Amino acid sequence: MTDDFHPDLVHAQPNLRHIRADEIDGETAQTSGMQRFAAISRSKVGSERLWMGQTHVRPLMHSDNHHHGEAETAIYVVSGSPEFVFLDEETGEEVRLRAAPGDYVFVPPYTPHREENNHPDVEAVVVIARSTQEAIVVNLPSLRG
Repeated sequence: MTDDFHPDLVHAQPNLRHIRADEIDGETAQTSGMQRFAAISRSKVGSERLWMGQTHVRPLMHSDNHHHGEAETAIYVVSGSPEFVFLDEETGEEVRLRAAPGDYVFVPPYTPHREENNHPDVEAVVVIARSTQEAIVVNLPSLRG
C-alpha cells in the first residue's frame, strides 16, 4: 500500500462507464463530407474535460475546412488512408499528412484543416480525443478562415 492510497475514498469516485460500439452517438457537431460519433462526452458519460469518439470518411470524400476551437485534438488512425490537410504556418503553403492505420496525428487548437479520403474503395476511420468535453467544430469557407 502506498502513502497516497485512501480506502475511504475508493467509493467516493464515480463508477467506470462502458460504451459499447453500438452505443456511440451520431448526434454531435458535424462537418460536411464526414460523420462524427461521440463515445465519451458530457452528455453521454458526464465527462468534464474530455471528448472522445470516431470519425468516418467514405471513399473519395473529404470534409469541409474546419477547426476545433480551444480543443487540442489527438487522432489515431484505425483503418483506411486518411489525409490531413492544413496550411504551413511559416510558408502559408498547403501541407498534406498522409496517415496509415496505427499512426497518430496531433491538431493544435484553432488550426484550420480538413480530412480527405482519396482511396476509391476503403472508408477511413479514426478515433479522436479532444481536451474539451464536447466536440467543438467551427466550419470555415477555406483553410485561411
